[in-house]
Amino acid sequence: MNQPIIAQKGPFPVEVEAGKDYYWCACGKSGKQPFCDGSHKDSGMAPVKYSADKSGTVYFCGCKHSQNGALCDGSHSKL
Repeated sequence: MNQPIIAQKGPFPVEVEAGKDYYWCACGKSGKQPFCDGSHKDSGMAPVKYSADKSGTVYFCGCKHSQNGALCDGSHSKL
């Protein structure tokens, strides 16, 4: 698998808690978007760890093409 599957063309707003780790699905195959459920197995891709430094709303990338790791950078507007 060379290219990730687009889960949605927009970010996933998620309330995160300071000090917690979240594992963002990078392949787009997870049924628990935007988080990993292990569906990437044998895809050559792996989840990306996001550690929340403060509590609040974070916008996780839904298109899987962000150049900003797990967080949305607006790449979905170019797809």
